[in-house]
Amino acid sequence: MSGIYIHIPFCKQACHYCDFHFSTSLKKKKELVDALIKELFLRKDEFNNQTVETIYFGGGTPSLLNIDELQLLIDAVYKYYKVVDNPEITLEANPDDLSSAKNEKRTIFQDYKALGINRLSIGIQSFFEADLKLMNRAHNAEEAKACLQEATKHFDNISVDLIYGIPGLSHSNWIKNIETALSYNIPHISSYALTVEPKTALDNFIKKGIINNVDDDLAQEQFHMLIEKLEASGFVHYELSNFGKPEFFSKNNSAYWLGKPYLGIGPSAHSFNGNERSWNVRNNSKYINSIEQNILPSEAEKLSLTDKYNEYVMTGLRTVWGVSLEKVEEDFGIGYKNHLLKQAEHHLKNDFLYLDNDKLLVTKRGKFLSDGIASDLFKINL
Repeated sequence: MSGIYIHIPFCKQACHYCDFHFSTSLKKKKELVDALIKELFLRKDEFNNQTVETIYFGGGTPSLLNIDELQLLIDAVYKYYKVVDNPEITLEANPDDLSSAKNEKRTIFQDYKALGINRLSIGIQSFFEADLKLMNRAHNAEEAKACLQEATKHFDNISVDLIYGIPGLSHSNWIKNIETALSYNIPHISSYALTVEPKTALDNFIKKGIINNVDDDLAQEQFHMLIEKLEASGFVHYELSNFGKPEFFSKNNSAYWLGKPYLGIGPSAHSFNGNERSWNVRNNSKYINSIEQNILPSEAEKLSLTDKYNEYVMTGLRTVWGVSLEKVEEDFGIGYKNHLLKQAEHHLKNDFLYLDNDKLLVTKRGKFLSDGIASDLFKINL
């Protein structure tokens, strides 16, 4: 097994753009942690005793858990699963949670390291107050900078999130955002276009004319500015939204894109065992009540050969590893390979795709459109 993802469904406040599963009430935090530990126990035999290579605390906001709660969860993983020596253990965190209280002898970063956490993924999003307020982030720009100043004293392996395409974000301010992150010698940056998800506050504000709609052309321009700036600074654009210095790619996320099995723990978490994808209920109370009765609150779907092919094409085109024609033929058959090449012809001619020996890859021109290009290469289940 590549890794275990643990979903922590709590946030201080709701970001206007977010449609992930979370609650702003912490009343059931203890019950939720107990349920996570129990789910880890209930599912310990699902992956035939495979070895865990990564542990990832995502959310929500995992940094809302205290040190004791994180310790209990990490101990449960080690108790019920075989874990490699020195696994990658990532904690997603918000800057405001990483501010140390005054006069403390130890910082929160030292406590995290003592737990075995060796990678931080920090949700900066922007270093400008106007952007943070528009998105309803819980931190301010000064907290973002102070957090990175302290975090880099204790951790080498840090990723920061940045968002582009924000209404009102000028190209010059976007470059300043990138340069500010680089000034802290951060080795990994995840960057996403602001997306308007249905039924979010952002969607509502745009419909009411309170906030301007996202400009796709502006977002595409800022995406290419990001690539140029980071590649010039020694980063590898190894996945559509992810840039890392050599040796600092996310092992957890790379495993997803390479099709390795993983286990998702917690409400709304997804799992994949190679043949079947499953997902837990998106409701904290239902999740806790079900786990307390020793019932896994999940649904599953068995993936057909065509489903697996489509997923491989989608993930492969998003990455620096591309889509292997040899793998397509070996895993899915010559018919799938011929279909892939036929569907790719148009995009090859228009310089959106290119062939590098055995690999089908997206050109720089096509990267922003890679998901749409991938869908053109899908096979349809009939």
